Amino acid sequence: MKLRVNPIACEGHGLCAELLPELIGLDDWGYPIVDTGDVPRDLEPMARRAVAACPTLALAVERTSAGPPARSRRREAHAR
Repeated sequence: MKLRVNPIACEGHGLCAELLPELIGLDDWGYPIVDTGDVPRDLEPMARRAVAACPTLALAVERTSAGPPARSRRREAHAR
């Protein structure tokens, strides 16, 4: 999972940085600077909370691909 900010939608409220300071900082104008790496598993609930709290819906989570879902892998195993 990664965090993404829509710079057009963001109005620089800074709520995301308050809720998730481990991954989001603010620039000199109050706009978010997001860590571009994967969100650590233990911070995923807080990342979702920050996304839900964004007043302009500028913050989003992006799923990172870690291979096919378990259901697909099971089907492939049965197909062999």
